[in-house]
Amino acid sequence: MIWLGIDTANSPLAVAIVKDGQVIAAEVTNIKVNHSAGVMPAIDWIFKKVKMSPKDIDAIAVSQGPGSYTGVRIGVTIAKTLSWTLQKPLVGVSSLKILASNAEMYQGAICAVIDARRQNVYAAVYDATNGLSPIVEDGHYSMVGLLAQLKKLDRPVLFVGHDVDNFWELIKKELGERALRAPYTLDLPNAAQLIHLAEQQELPSLEATHTFVPKYCRLAEAEANWLKEQKGKQ
Repeated sequence: MIWLGIDTANSPLAVAIVKDGQVIAAEVTNIKVNHSAGVMPAIDWIFKKVKMSPKDIDAIAVSQGPGSYTGVRIGVTIAKTLSWTLQKPLVGVSSLKILASNAEMYQGAICAVIDARRQNVYAAVYDATNGLSPIVEDGHYSMVGLLAQLKKLDRPVLFVGHDVDNFWELIKKELGERALRAPYTLDLPNAAQLIHLAEQQELPSLEATHTFVPKYCRLAEAEANWLKEQKGKQ
């Protein structure tokens, strides 16, 4: 079975092709570019590199969020378009679980972190001793509030994600020696890991592509402001 994986949920761009449990090609970049302009050329390039065509794939895996509102929307939109055009099933995976899976060999509590600005984060905590089962569900948290939850765990926590550095001083201050930092080599999303996680799910029907939606875990700022305005008019 041949999979295409796409992750544009945040500033890194990751794509991969996996065939019958073997990584054929995987690429990741972490530069400030607009995914709307970069993702399709990246997909075209990786297919050309392995001398394959999009019609050769059997399924598509995409990072479903949370993360950058624009990044998540672009990735999901492209994945849905390819899914319906090629008539291939589409599987979504949490962008936080993708990050956490990079470090699952740790076999302990793993906290995946994505900066959501204004001292807020998208984060989740998984127990790698139990198949990445959630301890703290995917969500939008203040970093202070998240650390308060992690204090209650009273156990070491491994932090992973390239945005962890933005909060590391605060993390160390609050958790002390219980705060562990994953190597930077594990900080970026891996589209092959995305596919590996997608393979563990049941393939949905093609019709499910129509109702597939991103998981933002919060309203976009424009939507939140609009709702606030509407409440003010009542």
